[in-house]
Amino acid sequence: MYQLTKGVLALMIGFIISIIFGVLLLPMLKKLKVKQSLSSYLLKKHKEKEGTPTMGGLIFIIPTILAIIILLLWNKIEFSANLFIVLFVFLSYGLLGFIDDFLIIKRGNNIGLTEFQKLAGQIIIALIFFFIYMKSGAEPIVEVYTLGIEIHMGWFYGIFLLFMLVASSNAVNITDGLDGLAGGLSLIAFLTFALISANSPAIEGTGDIAVFCFVLVGALMGFLAFNSRPAKVFMGDTGSLALGATLATIAIITKHELTFIIVAGVFIFETLVCLIQIISMVFFHKKVFLMTPFHHHLEKLGWKERDIVIVFWCIGLVLSMAAIVFGVWY
Repeated sequence: MYQLTKGVLALMIGFIISIIFGVLLLPMLKKLKVKQSLSSYLLKKHKEKEGTPTMGGLIFIIPTILAIIILLLWNKIEFSANLFIVLFVFLSYGLLGFIDDFLIIKRGNNIGLTEFQKLAGQIIIALIFFFIYMKSGAEPIVEVYTLGIEIHMGWFYGIFLLFMLVASSNAVNITDGLDGLAGGLSLIAFLTFALISANSPAIEGTGDIAVFCFVLVGALMGFLAFNSRPAKVFMGDTGSLALGATLATIAIITKHELTFIIVAGVFIFETLVCLIQIISMVFFHKKVFLMTPFHHHLEKLGWKERDIVIVFWCIGLVLSMAAIVFGVWY
């Protein structure tokens, strides 16, 4: 009950700071003309979003960090190696996304960091994470408690962690294409891992990581107040890269890598659709989908944006409930 009370307090603090910060930040973004440049390949109906402020990820990144500092000073949580790793990944990938968004705004087009530069940045951060994580006493093992499986990966574990962080950060980035879509799905995913972390007492600092997740859920609730259709601000790469990498990091630390696949099911599906489209175009010169990611395919079929978002949220919620049953209760 005490852990639940801490979670509710953390969520409330994250939400309040996020709302206040969003109210203050949004006019500043408009004044500085921090506007989103949309790709010419997008649907015509999305042209109405041209000029919407971006870098909205700051609305949940900065409040989350402030809330964690408040809770640390208040002695409500303890600073551990695992909490440091989560904060490091959260801020580092957020900074990488911020640089990408900044270059897009500065150049006045939809070109920020090159794909190589972005991938190199993601890999470097992931390698630092791996080094710190192994130095903290972690073992190169992937465990599936529910099935009683323990896989000793040795040196391949580093490649596995690298793949998880890079793939997850890009998957959320790909899904961030409709108002409230990535934000809502991330909220559901982090709420799921808040509950999973709270039920992983054998691992150092997971109780405090659960509090971090609750804070971030509250901050994402505040962000959605500005990002739900019609969006007043987009999260940009600043937010999407930070969310995806952090979600994978928490899954790794709590030893729920397989559960992560279920929780991030919608993000993974969106990414697979893009890969299928690319492979089909390169080798067969044919489109499998009208447009990718899949949410744009549904728009081409005539679906309304709000309906797509609600359906994807519902799917994400069902997958997350199944993940909790699989990863914790069962």
